[in-house]
Amino acid sequence: MQERSLPPRAPTFLQRFRLRLPIVKQTGDYSGGERILRLSLLAVLVGSVAALMGWVLLKLIAFVINAAYYGQWSFVHHSIPNHLAWTLILVPVVGGLVVGLMARYGSRQIRGHGIPEAMEAVLEKESRIPPRVAWLKPLASAVSIGTGGPFGAEGPIIMTGGALGSVFAQLLDLNPAERKTLLAAGAAAGMTVIFGTPAAAVLMAVELLLFEWKPRSLVPVAVASVIAQFWRPFLIGPGAMFPMPESALLPLSGILWCIAAGVVAGLLAMGLTQLVYFFERQFEKNPVHWMWWPALGGIFVGLGGWLDPRALGVGYHNIRALLNARLSRAAAAKLLVTKGLVWSLALGSGTAGGVLAPLVMVGGAAGLLLGGWIPVGTPGLWALLVMAGVMGCAMRAPLTAALFGFEVTGNAHALVALLLVCMVAHLVGVLFQERSIMTERLALRGHDVRQELTQDPFEIRRAGDFVRARAVGTRETSDPDREKSVAPEAAVDERALLSEVIEMMERRGICKVPVVARDGGALLGDIDRDDLIAFYAKVRTADRKRSRILAWKR
Repeated sequence: MQERSLPPRAPTFLQRFRLRLPIVKQTGDYSGGERILRLSLLAVLVGSVAALMGWVLLKLIAFVINAAYYGQWSFVHHSIPNHLAWTLILVPVVGGLVVGLMARYGSRQIRGHGIPEAMEAVLEKESRIPPRVAWLKPLASAVSIGTGGPFGAEGPIIMTGGALGSVFAQLLDLNPAERKTLLAAGAAAGMTVIFGTPAAAVLMAVELLLFEWKPRSLVPVAVASVIAQFWRPFLIGPGAMFPMPESALLPLSGILWCIAAGVVAGLLAMGLTQLVYFFERQFEKNPVHWMWWPALGGIFVGLGGWLDPRALGVGYHNIRALLNARLSRAAAAKLLVTKGLVWSLALGSGTAGGVLAPLVMVGGAAGLLLGGWIPVGTPGLWALLVMAGVMGCAMRAPLTAALFGFEVTGNAHALVALLLVCMVAHLVGVLFQERSIMTERLALRGHDVRQELTQDPFEIRRAGDFVRARAVGTRETSDPDREKSVAPEAAVDERALLSEVIEMMERRGICKVPVVARDGGALLGDIDRDDLIAFYAKVRTADRKRSRILAWKR
């Protein structure tokens, strides 16, 4: 019997769509390809799961608060009581003990506030986070915060969302760059569902996790943030997290006061950063095993909470009170000192919890006090501006902080002032402090983090232009030398980028590559590794060259 061949199968929609798209587009303003669409589809899933985990974390925190301080088994949210009996001083100690045990026998990555650990995973571990972190981190943070730990929920959920994105990417066997994208997407979705700040969350991912500005990462991260914002009204509730009255536009003199507020915010952020790592160094000198450090820190947390219960827990209601000027100066000053001390000490002990809400609260208290002395604006407005400045300087993420202040309050008239204060505070931190609260711990572990995003010189220069520019005033290698050192099949077209030349050298194990013209293949010259090193050194030297900003002819 004659076999009958089957008709060719019609291409699927994705296959038909792929025919219209380049697999990878290396040239042009941006690089891109069809994998961006696949990552964006995955980001929908990551954003949804991260949003759900944010809701779970808040419910777990409420459950622990109710059990520890009210003796109730309930998931209904209650704040920590404003008046604590002295016996409740021991509650943070118990919470610290539980977190220490979970860290020792579960995963050490649950310690800390989450974002440095996510940064370390991106920079040193090819964006691989163990799956157990995805459930241990929110559980440990719920215990820590619910028993009075003076932390926010955003850091743990950023780490949890990042862990979920990393796990999904590992299950799908994606490459490191794609794992990084999904890790950042989960982190941004986690921040969005807690605070309702999708734009600030995307910028946070860019400034702290991605270390790049490319469509392959920016688009999926934005998709995940938007999806989390879509789910937020159903999970957390609608509206701004910290609503406040619309501020009047500041007069011209307000610019000077914004600069002063930015300086104050920068100095306060620097002081808080130094305080955290001062306490961390003291704990490291302690001969007791690190598992016990959170419990030791819990003693001081309990004492601080006994003095001022507002310093315990996430304290989102305190931030609302500061922004609406519902706290007296005395209460704001007490909260500023107590919260700053117990938070920095507890974080230095290595327990689990976030930094964003404490930074915002301490900055808001300082701004409220400062606003009482500034003749323009309202105390609530200056609380907003200083809290954003402290956040932006401490995290070295000024754009994130400025947009965060706008999105979290809905105060559109404050956006220009927010940008100015955050940039001044950022400038103070950059000039007078080498590391941020996010990178100091990584530096102590030997990881030097550069957060500056710059254009790669090898991605903007073509081989032909490079050879022609180098040939001016230089001696070309003779043809017999070139034949000895280069394989003919290793030639590259003059339109190739220098980054592609470097890749060819590494792939073929050669040190010199001939460059041929696009029309007929005439040899234009060659590029060796010494040329590339000299080019890179020249670009770096020109960038760092000192010159007078103002010069006059004499």
